[in-house]
Amino acid sequence: MQHALALDTPPIARRTTAATATVVQRLWFCVYLQNLSLEASGPSKEARVVVEEQHGVHRVLLACSQASAAGIQSGQSSNAALALMPTLHIEERSAVREQQAVEQLATWLEQFTSVVCIAGRDVLLLEIAGSLRLYGGLLSLRQQIAAGLGQHGFEASLAIAPTPLAATWMARAGRRACVRDPANISSMLRDLPLSCLDWPASICDSINAMGATSVGDCLRLPREGFARRFGSQRLLQLDRALGRLPDPRASWRAPERFCADYEMTEEQSDREVLFAICHELLLSLERFLLTRQLGTQRLRFIFFHLRAPATEVLLGGAEFERRADHWLDLLRIRFERVQLPEAFIAVRLQGGRNQAMQAETERLAFHGKQSPQGRRYSMSQLAERLAARIGDQSVHSVTTVAEHRPQRAWRLQGLLGGKVVTTLSSIRRSLYRPLWMLPEPMLLAAEQGCPLHHGRLTLLEGPERLETGWWDEDGIARDYYTAMNPQGLRLWVFRNRSRTASWYLHGIFG
Repeated sequence: MQHALALDTPPIARRTTAATATVVQRLWFCVYLQNLSLEASGPSKEARVVVEEQHGVHRVLLACSQASAAGIQSGQSSNAALALMPTLHIEERSAVREQQAVEQLATWLEQFTSVVCIAGRDVLLLEIAGSLRLYGGLLSLRQQIAAGLGQHGFEASLAIAPTPLAATWMARAGRRACVRDPANISSMLRDLPLSCLDWPASICDSINAMGATSVGDCLRLPREGFARRFGSQRLLQLDRALGRLPDPRASWRAPERFCADYEMTEEQSDREVLFAICHELLLSLERFLLTRQLGTQRLRFIFFHLRAPATEVLLGGAEFERRADHWLDLLRIRFERVQLPEAFIAVRLQGGRNQAMQAETERLAFHGKQSPQGRRYSMSQLAERLAARIGDQSVHSVTTVAEHRPQRAWRLQGLLGGKVVTTLSSIRRSLYRPLWMLPEPMLLAAEQGCPLHHGRLTLLEGPERLETGWWDEDGIARDYYTAMNPQGLRLWVFRNRSRTASWYLHGIFG
């Protein structure tokens, strides 16, 4: 019978049905962090409150469960709260710390969807319609997000709806609802209080004075009169929440360069505490790079002091790396030569330029005091450890220069933190050159026109004619040969063409 009804449908109706079926249904997941001001500073076992200055008086903004059990409520002055609980720990609200916490959560939530929006100071929105099959359905996805938020130390009110505003309003009202059909939005919003709309208090008071106390009451008011009295923007928000008008949202993207701060409530001078803080920051960096499959070559630690200028410590790597233990090992070596002027109060970690991870080089085994069985390091890691111990200026790589004269065709280059364009391996692939070049060519003795160096040399390859530099005072006109002496040593020798026909040794092959 259903098949017959489909055939009897008029042509226009059939086209409308087909067009409607192609519309992509959106589904928005709202995360409302009602205790963000308190949870942004991290977990704590002691009773504490967050205060905010209002008209010159510090008043309680949020109180933990222990403080609430003692009778402390929002709006009380800090003195009144201390009178109820003398051991109470008072923290001043930090908008910067809250913003950092929200951005860290947004970065973590990017694993569930490519559309994550920071919709307010304490509101995160996720578009999850395309992620349901990947994570085993809506219930499974919701459980994974809720569990992850709890592991990060945040208590959140969650709601799901086809429009972002509907999901936000239900989450603010504490309704852990899930609405998938747009036709049910109106019934779910009808009983929500005006406080969930986040409208100015003056507008809410005016609406309450008219006898309207819920969103449903606002929807029943005359549209023209409502817009004229409270502004057309409020009416547009109601229409967007019901799905009558589109509500485009800008997706948030995590910065590609890492920067994180760790602030303390009091000064610290213990090195082990410092390394523990640095390790925590490096673990955050590792997670940041791992989700993007990136590595970095240079890090900057900044240690802030109360009465002295900040201390900066730079770490460089020969290759792009992301492992926290690797960078912490280099930091311990570098700190053997760093003296902090005084105790520190905060630590900042800044990442450098990122790049896709590359394959590892071969490994070398080293035996140390703490690991007699031997620990394996790559050549690049060996260079990093040497640079951390004796300084970046003492460890270099070799790169080529666009010059035919051998003595000018290469130069030293910093190995750490910069892009090494060409190394010795690429030099040897492009031209057959010796590994060791003499600072100045050495005159060789000759016997019957054949060069001598610990015996008569046998010419293996050549000549390679180099004639260049005529525009300056260091021009050359030489014929280069690869030769071997009786002991099997391979040498790079030449004979001048424009001067006396003497033989010179210029390099030794490895």
